[in-house]
Amino acid sequence: MTEIAIIRHGTTSWNKAGRLQGYSDIPLDEEGIQQALKLGQRLSSENWDLVFSSHLIRARQTAAIIAQELNIDSVFEDKRIGEAGGGLIEGTTEEERQEKWGVNWKQLDLGMEPRESVVQRGLSFLEEVVTENKGKKIVLVTHGSFIRQLLDTIVPAMHPTPAMKNTSFTRLLFANDNWNCELFNCVKHLD
Repeated sequence: MTEIAIIRHGTTSWNKAGRLQGYSDIPLDEEGIQQALKLGQRLSSENWDLVFSSHLIRARQTAAIIAQELNIDSVFEDKRIGEAGGGLIEGTTEEERQEKWGVNWKQLDLGMEPRESVVQRGLSFLEEVVTENKGKKIVLVTHGSFIRQLLDTIVPAMHPTPAMKNTSFTRLLFANDNWNCELFNCVKHLD
């Protein structure tokens, strides 16, 4: 059995402002750094083998803090686990989107990365990681929309997957070609 801790990055100033980040490379704010530290301390009670991260700075910073708490020297970056691209809506709030494109903005083609693309790259990454690291415990630091879209596909009983909290911990188990979600969106380390 292979175990994956799938983690959403810590908070950023754009999270707090309600701005969609997508491919925009926004760093953690001070609270996000503290959240990552608390999660790293929580995970340090278990033995983890590897840490992977999205290439975006908010995920890389979160992963580096967690890896340090786990005494893991290297974080492996992979663009396939980057956030879903937001196209023209990146950097905007819901209010701004409605002002600019109307209440039905989600039905418009605003250059957002298609769900199929997000899922395809996520599945490609997961297949490679579980094939090359059978039986290991892997920390994967990524992004909210990416996680939701991936979980909707590999654990269809969860659909529609709720919004992910910053530094939430979701535990996935892979055995006999099946994914099982043992823990979802847990942030008890922030209490």
